Amino acid sequence: MDKLRMMFQFLQSNQESFMNGICGIMALASAQMYSAFEFRCPCMPQYNYPYGMGLLIVPPLWFFLLGFVLNNNVSMLAEEWRRPTGRRRKDPAILRYMLCSIAQRSLIAPAVWVAVTLMDGKSFFCAFCTTLDLRRFGNASFTEGLTEEEMVKLLAKIPCKDLFERHEIRDAASRYIKCISQACGWMFLLAMTSVAFAIRAVRPCFTQAAFLKTKYWSHYIDIERKMFDDTCKEHAKSFAKACIHQYFASVRGEMRGLHRCGSDGNDSDGGDSGDGDGGSGRKRSDEEKLLGIRAQDDMNKVLWNWHTCKPPLALRKEQPDAADGDGQVGKANGLVNGHAHKVEKREWAVYYSKV
Repeated sequence: MDKLRMMFQFLQSNQESFMNGICGIMALASAQMYSAFEFRCPCMPQYNYPYGMGLLIVPPLWFFLLGFVLNNNVSMLAEEWRRPTGRRRKDPAILRYMLCSIAQRSLIAPAVWVAVTLMDGKSFFCAFCTTLDLRRFGNASFTEGLTEEEMVKLLAKIPCKDLFERHEIRDAASRYIKCISQACGWMFLLAMTSVAFAIRAVRPCFTQAAFLKTKYWSHYIDIERKMFDDTCKEHAKSFAKACIHQYFASVRGEMRGLHRCGSDGNDSDGGDSGDGDGGSGRKRSDEEKLLGIRAQDDMNKVLWNWHTCKPPLALRKEQPDAADGDGQVGKANGLVNGHAHKVEKREWAVYYSKV
């Protein structure tokens, strides 16, 4: 269990590397699924094209959506997009950066599936076999006298070995269409590689400052959310400890005939005296984690305010004399609002001589 806990903590601390690993595993899984998948063309004119193109389009869409589901940043993106503006404005550039980052990782597995499918050529052959001209692949005298509907039914049977008798014509047609399919596959890989190169190499050359800004605030939103969740867990744990302690203190008071409410949490019997200094230290740490919030309504209000009007990203520099002078609290912001530090005045001592 300790090893699993350490591994989980490592994955949480290295989320970007973890997501890259997930995308790589999904890409390998897509290739492995296709190799294990038994392709069987229906060999019917009305079903060949939908089946072939569906195999080329539907699984990549599923892998793409699965990449969004497995990415933890999707909920963070949706929350940041839907939250009220409040006292913190929303930057569309950050939302676009987060969406593009998620989409880039989610596109890896679909791209692998499409590339493997086109390189194999079976689905392409099944989808476009009805468009072939048999006269280009040898003696097609057996097709003379067939109506257009009968010709389409005959062409639809070419992908099936047990339904099409002329194997030499079938092999020639299969090689022809698979050649076209592999050419499309290489063009697809070249296009994907070119687009990836343009995104990763050309974009920072023009908008490096904006790119760094959006990347920084995207990481900030992720870290802020994690730290807020950790703080809520610590507060909930301390709140539960305090509630349980007060409950047992009140029950103990009732059992001893004490007619007072145990909601204050302080019992004069000293039932916790056996804990010594360790108990008092634990109470102090729990009180610090409560942060002065000791009621359910107050906690609900805090959580609601965090969602509706998050604090602005402008930290105040705490100063003991922030309210002196004319009483403006804004002086506590220090360098945030453009104010410089107070320069201490030099004291000049002047000596006069009577000589």
